[in-house]
Amino acid sequence: MMQTTTVIDNLLSYVKLSAQELLNDPMYEQIKGNFSDFLTLLESAQVRVARKDDNDQWKVDTGIKQIILLGFRLGQLVAAGDQALSFVDKDTFPIRRFDPSQKIRLVPGGVSVRRGAYIAPLVTIMPPSYVNVGAFVDEGSMIDSHALIGSCAQVGKRVHVSAGVQIGGVLEPVGELPVVIEDDVFIGGNSGVYEGTYLGYRAVIGAGVILTRSTRVYDLVNECVIAASNDVPLQIPAGAVVVAGARKLKGQFAEENGLSLHAPIIVKYRDDKTDAKTLLEQSLR
Repeated sequence: MMQTTTVIDNLLSYVKLSAQELLNDPMYEQIKGNFSDFLTLLESAQVRVARKDDNDQWKVDTGIKQIILLGFRLGQLVAAGDQALSFVDKDTFPIRRFDPSQKIRLVPGGVSVRRGAYIAPLVTIMPPSYVNVGAFVDEGSMIDSHALIGSCAQVGKRVHVSAGVQIGGVLEPVGELPVVIEDDVFIGGNSGVYEGTYLGYRAVIGAGVILTRSTRVYDLVNECVIAASNDVPLQIPAGAVVVAGARKLKGQFAEENGLSLHAPIIVKYRDDKTDAKTLLEQSLR
C-alpha cells in the first residue's frame, strides 16, 4: 500500500470528477485500487473523518468526506451474497471481514460492517445491526441489536448503544461535523441521535429520546435551554442524564386537545447511583 499522504493526495485530485468521467479515465482501475487502500487507512484509524484538535475541539476533515463520496461515484453495482440472502451494492464498499486476532465480537444473526469503518478491539456488535463507512467505534463499546451507527459517526470508548438506537450519518455537507459520542456514554433503547449532535463524556440518554439539530433540551438542574446554533450542533453536557419529556403547546386548539411536543429534559447529572444502574452492562461485554 502507498504512503498515507500519497493515497489521500492522489484521490483528492479526482473528487470533482463525475461518475462517467471516472469510468472513462485511463487510470480508472488504479484509482479504485487507491480507494481500497484508503478504506484500509480508515479501518486502521490512520485517517479519520473527525478528531480533536490541540484545543480539544472536534474538527471535521472535509477531504476525507470528499474521498468517501468519490467512492460512490467510482463504484459499479455488483451482486453479492447468495441465493438465500442476496445484495446489490457498489463494488467499492464491500462488507468488512474480521478474524479472532482482532478481538472484536460479531455475534451471529445479521451483523454487517461496511468497509471503511473502524472497529476497535473489545467491541461487541449484536445482531441485527449495521455500521456504515467512515464510522469510528472505540474500545469496549457495545452495539446492541437493531442498532445503526451511521456514516462518519464517532463513538468513544465503553459506550453502550442499546437496542433499537439509531445514530445518524452525516456525509453531506462535507463541512458538517458527524455525530460525536464521547467516552462512557450510555444511550437507552429506541433513542435517536442525528445531525451532528454531540454527547459529552459520561452522558446518559434515556430510552426513547430523540436528539436532532432542531431539538431544544431543557436543563432542570441549571434552569436553561440547550439548543444548536447556526455554527454549532446540539451539545449535551458531560454527565447529563436526559430523559424523554414533553412541553405543552400554546393556542386554543392545542390546549383543548391536550397537545404537547417531545422535549428532552436533563433531570440530573451523573452520580454514583446512576453509575450503579449502568454497571451491569460492563459485566456483559
